[in-house]
Amino acid sequence: MYNPFVMLFVLAIPVACISWTVTHEEVFKEIREFCVKNSHEQKTLAARKFFYLFTCEYCFSHYITIFMLIITGYKLLFDGWRGYLIAGFSLVWIANIYMSLYGLIRLDIKIEKTEAKVKEKELEKKE
Repeated sequence: MYNPFVMLFVLAIPVACISWTVTHEEVFKEIREFCVKNSHEQKTLAARKFFYLFTCEYCFSHYITIFMLIITGYKLLFDGWRGYLIAGFSLVWIANIYMSLYGLIRLDIKIEKTEAKVKEKELEKKE
């Protein structure tokens, strides 16, 4: 069987990928905007919180983690419910580290592209 600590870092990849994609990427923009609107406008607290879950990568990663634990049966350190509990919070934590790093990398790339466009316009003005 695989090393459970290697599995922790591997299973966190799809958790981070799915969580980030649903809460940030253009493909889910309309659904996310609907959820953001409803997270502010619903009358009951439960309804507002339900819709908020689909707009926050940290919150959403908990649900993706639960799904991953169900389909993989992954446990960490202990058998039974304690192993699932520790695995769940560990997966969420590692997945959110991955998402934070990805966000920083994307920000750096965006800054570099913006700086390149500014320099390009400056060169066009000089010509």
